[in-house]
Amino acid sequence: MSERILEDFEPGELTCQQLAELVSDYIEGVLAPPVQEEIVAHLAECSDCTAYVEQVRTTIAIAGEITSGEVDPPARAALLDLFRGWAASRS
Repeated sequence: MSERILEDFEPGELTCQQLAELVSDYIEGVLAPPVQEEIVAHLAECSDCTAYVEQVRTTIAIAGEITSGEVDPPARAALLDLFRGWAASRS
């Protein structure tokens, strides 16, 4: 997905929507340094995006603490269906 976003990327013109679509790659540190730097610069000036990145980080941290045995089977099935639908819509 990040490849599609980066096709339209113009240095100095990172939008909130582009940042939102790159947030996972940003958190994982897999973006090219110039793109990472653009995101850092954007976050320094955009409190909404800063809050969003922190929400994603918190969600990842909390989700990482949950073991598969802690998730009710119907809830697990519903979450997997949601994820599969989301993933299919992205391809």
